[in-house]
Amino acid sequence: MKSAKGTVFRYGDNVDTDVIIPARYLNTSDPAELAAHCMEDIDGDFIKKVSNGDIIVADKNFGCGSSREHAPIAIKAAGVACVIAETFARIFYRNAINIGLPIIECAEAPGGIAAGDKVEVDFDTGVIRNLTKGTSFQGQAFPEFMQKIIAAEGLVNYINQR
Repeated sequence: MKSAKGTVFRYGDNVDTDVIIPARYLNTSDPAELAAHCMEDIDGDFIKKVSNGDIIVADKNFGCGSSREHAPIAIKAAGVACVIAETFARIFYRNAINIGLPIIECAEAPGGIAAGDKVEVDFDTGVIRNLTKGTSFQGQAFPEFMQKIIAAEGLVNYINQR
């Protein structure tokens, strides 16, 4: 996967792992079950509205809180193709790459993207295009080795393929 194109779900600062996947659902590691409860404590309609390929855009420190891998698994299993944020919590960043969820850091993009906008992301270049507003932003492109991990659907698959 070299790009993503979808409708934006927009969130603010400090979206923590407890609202991405509430702790009461951590008794399972089944991706489909986690997806069914993704974002429900911050956006009760998220799972009813999200479609395969959609994109989450947030402000600073997305994925802060506990270090659970369940959070990026829930997002990916819900069909989200990419998360764009000003910054990510470091453990969330690592967990997202490890499970093959594309994430892009870009300081400017969140300020120019609203909920419902159509956005396209080129993972090779890091360019984020807001197709609704006709604007673009330069995000942090993935290094080649990270693109290989994401293309393999995660670190374990990448290692197993080698």
